[in-house]
Formats: sequence, structure tokens, C-alpha cells
Amino acid sequence: MYQEGKIFLGKAGEEKVFIYPKMANRHGLIAGATGTGKTVTLKVLAESFSDCGVPVFFADVKGDLAAMCNIGSANENLQKRIDALGLASEGFEYRSYPTCFWDVYGEYGMPLRTTISEMGPLLLSRIMDLNETQADILSLVFKIADDENLLLIDTKDLRSMLQYVSENAAQYSAQYGNIAKQSVAAITRSLVALEAEGGELFFGEPALDIKDWIRTDNTGKGVIQVLDCRKLIQNPTMYATFLLWMMSELFETLPEAGDLDKPRMIFFFDEAHLLFEDAPKSLKSKIEQVVKLIRSKGVGIYFVTQKPSDVPDGVLSQLGNKVQHALRAYTPAEQKAVKAAAQSYRENPAFDTYNTLLELGIGEALVSVLDESGVPTMVQRCTILPPQSQMGALDDTIRQREIQNNPLYVRYAESVDRDSAYEFLSRHAMQTAEAKVAEKEAQAQAKAAEKEAQARAKATKRAVSSVASTAAGTIGREIGNALGKSVGGSFGKKLGGNLGASLGRGLLKTFLK
Repeated sequence: MYQEGKIFLGKAGEEKVFIYPKMANRHGLIAGATGTGKTVTLKVLAESFSDCGVPVFFADVKGDLAAMCNIGSANENLQKRIDALGLASEGFEYRSYPTCFWDVYGEYGMPLRTTISEMGPLLLSRIMDLNETQADILSLVFKIADDENLLLIDTKDLRSMLQYVSENAAQYSAQYGNIAKQSVAAITRSLVALEAEGGELFFGEPALDIKDWIRTDNTGKGVIQVLDCRKLIQNPTMYATFLLWMMSELFETLPEAGDLDKPRMIFFFDEAHLLFEDAPKSLKSKIEQVVKLIRSKGVGIYFVTQKPSDVPDGVLSQLGNKVQHALRAYTPAEQKAVKAAAQSYRENPAFDTYNTLLELGIGEALVSVLDESGVPTMVQRCTILPPQSQMGALDDTIRQREIQNNPLYVRYAESVDRDSAYEFLSRHAMQTAEAKVAEKEAQAQAKAAEKEAQARAKATKRAVSSVASTAAGTIGREIGNALGKSVGGSFGKKLGGNLGASLGRGLLKTFLK
């Protein structure tokens, strides 16, 4: 509940426990074993921030958060908690909240997309599980695309770019370094696998404008953005990488805000351990950097997970508002983890933190927040308020109605495939093929023309030879007859004929040289 300008989270006995809005962007942690009440805590905080006028985002991993668009209703368990906390006199009432639904696959929400370029080679390498060499080559491919002004929007753009770079590896190696075709082929195989897992839908346009999430409804309530992750969570790496991209996008997009009276936006990342599992050191460093710096953008990030140890120490140390539900300790390793969690709180002399963590009931939690001066409060054993919106799953008919009635539906419902690397390289390949065909045709025509010219020259030579032969014979005979007459008799005629023929052949040979 939003009360007295503060986030009313629960009660420690008769004492109210609040989160101060101006300290809410110091981030937070909601932790606890399965079934201890983390989902209810998340809902109560999301509703309170919305009432405060702060937009909210959370990933709905189990499908039990979407019903916030419906007014809650009483049941026996909720009524018991309302009575125990004395909420009837506190203005507690069931209500609905402005909610937008999103889904990478476009099934249970408006399609949520980003582009290959916006995701970048570092996060893509993690999604596709590339080794260090392959990741370096993918970065080179992005660099080549940038240098040649080729847009990488969807997966077919990247696939075309990989093929183009592979075919021209020798040309690019001198400028960008060695590009092994085997590594490019391995990246392409990983990309095809990513497409099969939904990457073909996730990468495209219109890409999400993160500013569309930072808004309130006409009553001043912050709009709650719900990303349906029931299918996405089946690919944990893609789920985690999407959340990382979102943090990076927020950090790069939003201007500096300094200290605000309340956050611009609050993000809840469920199954937060997936962000850090198998992540390379460079990626963990990036997450830690973003968590440290995004506070100045007016954004608060709350990690929801089972154990505090799921979150690296460098990130955990940045989380000022902590709600710790019960932990279970059946093994020495689990006991050690509980002890570490207990030691992270400012001790309360009224109870033993370690033992209390083990005996907390459903809906109870140890809570420590930052006071108005930014100092962590003493840990308190707190009973969390019940949510005001509907508990449980949302009927699909109502969900679809909410999706289609959303003003953003017109903008994001239909995909757009504009001219980018795939189209450019397809045209380039077609033009290259046409040029090769034209060149071959021109060479064939040139050879045919040359052959025809040679044939004409031979024909002309034969014709000239025939004419010259006839003319030479006639001239030779005339000369021979003249000589024969001068000698006289039959011998003269014979001599004249032979001499004339020989003379004719000589003349012909000389003429044809």
C-alpha cells in the first residue's frame, strides 16, 4: 500500500515497515525458499509503486502475476491476514492496476522485439554460447557491418553478413585480422539454433522503445509492464540475456536524474540467479557497473531469487532494501549460506537472526531498508501485507482483450521488415551474378565475332588466291606464247607454255605474300 507518502510493506508487531520512495532506487533483494511468499511480496511492492506513480516492470515466470489488471477478491487466508494486521482501518481495499502485457513470442502479450545491433556482440555471444575466438570474430563482423553502413536488424541480416564476410575473408583479413571460415561456420550454426528457440521473433522491428514503459495512466498510477516468461524461461540463457539487455538499454537511454523524490521506474528480475550463472567475468563486471550507475538515472532494480548467495557480492552490496523470506538448511552448505545471509543484516537484539530465518512462516520475512538518511535499518521480523489485486492466473480471454485494447498495440503488433543488410547483400549477390553472366556473354560474343572475322579473312584469302591464280595463269600463258613465237616451232610452243606456267606461279606467290 502507498500510505503517508511511503511504501507500506508490512508490520513488525504493531510497528509499520516502510520503504521510502526516495531510497527505492538504491535497489533491493527479495529472497527465500520456494513457497515462502516471494511472489506476494513482489505483488505488494509493485502495487505500491504503481499507487506512488512509479512505472513498474517484472518478468512473470510462472504466469501468476498477470492478474494484477483485475480487482482482487477476499478468501479465507487473505481475510485472516487483513484482520491480523488491522488493515480494515488502514484503508485497505481491493483494486485493479493498469497493466501492459508483453511476450517475446507474441502469444500472451504484445510482441517484444529488439534489433541485433541493439543487443550487440557481447550479449549475443553469451546467448549463442560462443567461445572466446568466436566471440571476437562476431565482434569483427559487427565492426565490418558498421564500417560499410549495413544495418543488422534481424537474424537473417546477421546470417547474410556472416556469409558475406566468410566469402570475402581474404579481403578483410588484412584490415581486421584473420577470420577463420570454420569459426564463422560455427557462429552460423549457433545462430540457426537461436532462431529455432525464438530468436527469429525476438530480433526485429519495431524494436521496443524503453520510454514507452515509463508512463502513468490517466489517474496517475504507474503502468505495470508484465513480460510473460513461461516459454522464455525454458531457454534460461536467452531469458537472462534479455534482462541484461534491458538494464543496458535503460542505462544508455535515460539521462542523468540525480536524487529524485521517487524513482522513474522500478524493475523486478525474477529467477535472478540466471543472470549470473555461467556468465563470463566481463559480463558480471558489466552487470555490477550498470547496477551501481543506473541509480543516478532514477531506476531501481530488485532481484528476486531463492538465496542471497545467488547474487555476486559486488552486486549484493549495492542492494539497500532487503526482504528475506524463510531459508531451508538441511545440509552443512545450506547452513553456511543461511549464516551468511543472517550476518548481512544489522543485528536486532530482540531475536536471533539465524534461527529466525529458519523458522519464518509463509508471508513472514526479515526486512531491512534504507531510512530517510540512507542508513540501513535494524532487521525486523515482518508480516507482509496481502495484495490488493487478483491472485492467481489470468483468464486468457481477459488477457487478449487487455492486449488488443492497449494503445501501444497498434505500434507493436505487426512486424516491419525494412531494407537492411540482408536485402542489400541479396541485391549485391544478384548484381554480382548478373555481372558475371553478362561478362561471360560478352566474352562469348567477342570470341564468336573473332572467329567470324577469321573465317571471313580466310574466305577472302581463298577468293583472292583463286582470282590471282587465274589472272597469273592467263598472264603467264600470254608471256609464254610470246616467247614461244620468238623461238618458233613446236619446241618453242612447249617452251613458252612451261615458261609461262612457271612465271604465272611466281607472280601469284609474290602477289599473295
